[in-house]
Amino acid sequence: MDNAIKLVNSFVSGLSSIFVGLLGLGVVAGLVFGDVAIIGGVVDNITALVSGLGESGLVGLIVAIILIRLLDIK
Repeated sequence: MDNAIKLVNSFVSGLSSIFVGLLGLGVVAGLVFGDVAIIGGVVDNITALVSGLGESGLVGLIVAIILIRLLDIK
């Protein structure tokens, strides 16, 4: 059972690492090439997320801290 949990944890960690890398690539590509169909407005989505969290006050700050902690991949 412990081996299965380690396997799932390793898979999820690797998958989230790939998505964080793709997110960074999408931001850079969106800034360089503009809004391309494959990229799909990553910068606009991040801007909307940050704006929504900013309007939420303390709850937005707590969610931002949780998201930063979840994305803190070592």
